[in-house]
Formats: sequence, C-alpha cells, structure tokens
Amino acid sequence: MGFWTAMVVMVAIVAGTIMSTAKHKAKKDDPATNARTDELEKQVEALKARIVTLEKIVTDPSYDLKKQFKDLEDDRVA
Repeated sequence: MGFWTAMVVMVAIVAGTIMSTAKHKAKKDDPATNARTDELEKQVEALKARIVTLEKIVTDPSYDLKKQFKDLEDDRVA
C-alpha cells in the first residue's frame, strides 16, 4: 500500500468515526428518545414491583394450600 493510499484510508476512518460519534450524540440529545427512555424505565420499575409482589404471594406457605383447595373444588365441580 502506498503512502497516499494509506493517508486516504486513515482520513476515511477518522471521518467515519467523527460521523458516527456525531450521530450517536444527536440521537442521545433527542428529546423524543429521552422521553421514550424515561417511559421505558418507569415501566421496568413498575414491572419489578409487580414481580416482587408475585414472588411474595407464590412463596407464601399458605399459597400452596389455597391452590390445593381450589384444585379440589374444581375437581368436585367437574
């Protein structure tokens, strides 16, 4: 590879990096993207809270007993 070919390749790499960085920064600063990110973070937090509640219910010792009674009632009705 000649000197000038190497220079063209290096300039192309640097220009590509600069353009990629500029696009990433523009996307990061976009208010619509930030609003969507905030909305998704709120949904994740709400889902985490629901999971904690469900874990408490399912790990409760009386949950299994209630489920067995419910299964017995369903069998009796059928």
